[in-house]
Amino acid sequence: MQIQSRDPTGAYAKAYSTEEKSNTAFLLLVIGLVYAELMNSDIPCGVANRGKLRMVHGLFVGIAVVARILHRLGICHQVSFTRWFVACFLYHLKQVPAGLRVKDMTFSEVPVRVYEPTSVCDGLRRGLMYFHGGGWILGSIDSVDEVCRHIAIESDTTVISVGYRLAPEHRYPAQLDDCEKATCHFLSVAETEFGVDSHRVAVGGDSTGANLAAALCQRLACSEDRHLPFPCAQVLIYPALQMADFNLPSYQQNHAVPILFRGRMAFYFLQYLNGDVSLCQEVLEGNHVPTELRPRYELWLSPSNLPPECLTRGFYKHPSPEYDGEVYHAIKDGLEPEVSPLLADDALIQKTPRTFILTCEYDVLRDDGILYRKRLLDLGKDVTWQHVLDGFHGMINFFNQGWLTFPSAVQVVDGAVHYIKTL
Repeated sequence: MQIQSRDPTGAYAKAYSTEEKSNTAFLLLVIGLVYAELMNSDIPCGVANRGKLRMVHGLFVGIAVVARILHRLGICHQVSFTRWFVACFLYHLKQVPAGLRVKDMTFSEVPVRVYEPTSVCDGLRRGLMYFHGGGWILGSIDSVDEVCRHIAIESDTTVISVGYRLAPEHRYPAQLDDCEKATCHFLSVAETEFGVDSHRVAVGGDSTGANLAAALCQRLACSEDRHLPFPCAQVLIYPALQMADFNLPSYQQNHAVPILFRGRMAFYFLQYLNGDVSLCQEVLEGNHVPTELRPRYELWLSPSNLPPECLTRGFYKHPSPEYDGEVYHAIKDGLEPEVSPLLADDALIQKTPRTFILTCEYDVLRDDGILYRKRLLDLGKDVTWQHVLDGFHGMINFFNQGWLTFPSAVQVVDGAVHYIKTL
């Protein structure tokens, strides 16, 4: 009888070879998708540190591609993977520097991080409620930790960074509600528990965090319960302020400039509202805006309201879109002032506090900030505007982040510091 010998090594080799081929195929797929995405980007010559931005954009695209693949395979939600990766590999908390006390707390069940300068203060300090950006779905207290530390130390200000709830787990108005609860809580205890003058507390943020700051000021201005002091100022760093027109000159000129593409901004708005991203193209075209509202919006959003230099890189008048009632009813909250503060009536904007607005030239949201500035100025409001000529959206995320640091991010943060010192 002939006995056949088994060769487990050969079986293992075949299994290993199959796994290796699968890994290679997955890697090639990711590389191909990342390359295709990078080819769709456009980084103008005027952008600061173009090569570095291209590299960082490639990293973020890679994260997004892997997240999308894992989501479609049913392994995890793409947003969850992105949050995990960013938290684990991009933002690392450093030792608290001398002259600053940092502690995590909750204000009315909302998580916050408090940054208190320890230097001797002659009297009560000023305060700042800070709301991070991230499209209402990303970002965290940790992602703006370095920014808040710097503002607190350099401006001798007690800074409260708010960890509001995020989409898609929580839709509008959860984010704004959390910001309001945290702000009102702090205003009620500022003097007794933190040595802060409650009449010198500003609200601020970057990108969609700036949207929340502007919307909060308008919400508080409408509140009948005014036993608490009103924010003394709003600090808006490249704010997202309207969902009516995604064809403004800045959206056209910077539609493919990292790290915020034109289509991505519409995606973020829809995630914030209801999660129906199938409406993206309709929203980008403007089909969601009712015909009777367009004359009023055009009065506020007309490119003629922009400085001439905003039109030098090209602009064409977008054809009048065809109104779609179903799309409007799906996103109608997006045209309300609490989501689009730029679209508020004059009477409401008149009640807002003094304002600092920072915009970046190579940012789809550039014109949102500039047009809001004009509305405020037309109503006689006190506005300070800073424009970063070589700046791009999201610069503040790269402040003091090691190899990810962009020198121009210092200009952004220090601009806010300089303004806060005047409050």
